[in-house]
Amino acid sequence: MAQTEKKGGLLRKSSASKKPLKEKVVLMYDEIFTTEDPSKCNPRFWEELFLMKVNLEYLEGKLEALDGEELMKIKDNINCLFQHCIQALGEEHPIRVVNALQTLCALIRGVHQKNKSTSGFDIINMLVGFDKAELCMKNLMESLDSLLCAEGSESLKSLCLKLLLCLVTVTDNISQNTILEYVMINSIFEAILQILSSPLSRREHGYDAVVLLALLVNYRKYESVNPYIVKLSIVDDEATLNGMGLVIAQALSEYNRQYKDKEEEHQSGFFSALTNMVGSMFIADADEKISVQTNEAILLALYEAVHLNRNFITVLAQSHPEMGLMTTPTSPIPATPVTPLGTTPPSSDVISSAELPLDADVQTSNLLITFLKYSSIVMQDTKDEHRLHSGKLCLIILTCIAEDQYANAFLHDDNMNFRVNLHRMPMRHRKKAADKNLPCRPLVCAVLDLMVEFIVTHMMKEFPMDLYVRCIQIVHKLLCYQKKCRVRLHYTWRELWSALINLLKFLMSNETVLLAKHNIFTLALMVVNLFNMFITYGDTFLPTPSSYDELYYEIIRMHQNFDNLYSMVLRLSTNAGQWKEPASKVTHALVNIRAIINHFNPKIESYAAVNHISQLSEDQVLEVVRSNYDTLTLKLQDGLDQYERYSEQHKEAAFFKELVRSISINVRKNLAFNTLSQELLLKEFSTIS
Repeated sequence: MAQTEKKGGLLRKSSASKKPLKEKVVLMYDEIFTTEDPSKCNPRFWEELFLMKVNLEYLEGKLEALDGEELMKIKDNINCLFQHCIQALGEEHPIRVVNALQTLCALIRGVHQKNKSTSGFDIINMLVGFDKAELCMKNLMESLDSLLCAEGSESLKSLCLKLLLCLVTVTDNISQNTILEYVMINSIFEAILQILSSPLSRREHGYDAVVLLALLVNYRKYESVNPYIVKLSIVDDEATLNGMGLVIAQALSEYNRQYKDKEEEHQSGFFSALTNMVGSMFIADADEKISVQTNEAILLALYEAVHLNRNFITVLAQSHPEMGLMTTPTSPIPATPVTPLGTTPPSSDVISSAELPLDADVQTSNLLITFLKYSSIVMQDTKDEHRLHSGKLCLIILTCIAEDQYANAFLHDDNMNFRVNLHRMPMRHRKKAADKNLPCRPLVCAVLDLMVEFIVTHMMKEFPMDLYVRCIQIVHKLLCYQKKCRVRLHYTWRELWSALINLLKFLMSNETVLLAKHNIFTLALMVVNLFNMFITYGDTFLPTPSSYDELYYEIIRMHQNFDNLYSMVLRLSTNAGQWKEPASKVTHALVNIRAIINHFNPKIESYAAVNHISQLSEDQVLEVVRSNYDTLTLKLQDGLDQYERYSEQHKEAAFFKELVRSISINVRKNLAFNTLSQELLLKEFSTIS
């Protein structure tokens, strides 16, 4: 017997049949694409249609093949199909509901492809008709809400979320998608929260729910009152917030794991052998090839939660076992297509701390640690546009955290010590740190380590000025908290001071190149003022008096850099050029640093001469410093512990608009509606005869 093959809606026998046969659902689609009402000849047409397996490819292709005029001719039938799909969502037979959901996805995508150049308003007319739009969309949203909240099939919930993601991302700029007005009016916010608060639903659908919420929050967020923003900002249910945090932590953890796997694979491969033979000259080039696609969608969700909801800050510190060490769940996980990370949910389970007991031998972690590790990876290479955006968003999130009083309380808590293994960029002049030697410290130390690491590793021609400014601002905000609350943090401050001085040195060495693109004096002023903060208030937050002495030692030891900076800004501030004002601000800010250098240097030279020592040791310099504080005069500088709070709307609106656009395109591109095969669905809904 000849085998039957199926292709593009055609059925044919492989043994040279005369004419290919179309499957029944394709014939029914063809009837819809005529100007006649298909139910005239067959009153049961719509009833039968939703019992047929959907052919997404054929339906979408058919819509895309029509020109605008042809589409308008069959508008009534398209409207009719859309309305019958909505009616079918209320059916008891799950197969009809599944087919209706998949058909709606195909319709929305197909009509959008045809109407790319037109407004969302025209798409509404084409799909449902202006006169019936409000009622139809209300019924659609209510049906989706009921399906998402019901105890029933997980497959149906999955398709509902995919349909909603399809609806949201149908235009690149989601704020131009007028269909979303109906999603605003008929909110599904509570349904999303219900998914996140239930361990089973969260495991199956948490990722899609979190991404959907992040996108909905960004619909016309600056132009009108977005109910999803309002509702997200007041959520205080612990289970829901923890659920959201776990979904985000798992997705970021998955990224970190993939990167680590690639890094290990890379190190054991060809390049490792090559670098062993000829030294480390190829390390930087080799490392550039380690890349895992960044996950801006989940990062956006984390940002919105941290920025909008103060209660979510507590979730950042919620302890759970290290995600990578979790055991695989016994419950089945729906199959997902292999697509780039950042568009599909991670495969492993999301388990709350209550669901998995803590093992004394397992390193505990939390969302903040996972996020810091993620940041340390994506911030390594800012040459790639996606990583640059990710790096910027990581720093914006850290800015929000650094401004929050409660977040600072747990960041600086001596009773909350963690071993945080940040990724460090391979550099020729330093050895790779051994992971096992990492000390347990308050979390703020890891944040400062991340900032120092960024400062040290990004001094290059394509200078990421914006990221450096954010970096220095984060350090400043943390210092403001320490000064205000008199927190004496045991941290290796010398590493920070050294990094900041080297940054100033880099700015001076590349003055001409950098000034052609950036106002480097803004950054130089911020760095100098960080030193002023340590000089003026260091005795209130540095861990020991000797730490304060070491600060002076570093300033004196590296005085040439400060002298050079003063010469540079003095030169530019006395000229009548465009840099006169910003350069003069740096000149004034250097007053105390110069006072320290001018006060102690002669004393050190005198000490060396009296004791006949050509080169003083560190201890000898420190002895001179300690014995000459009394005669040092410093000026009190105002506003060192003040900062401008983060504001998204006024400064970051353009960035977020572009970021959300990129996420929308990515989500749409990787949305898979056919991940559930008809066989699996039939098995699940075996009650249907």
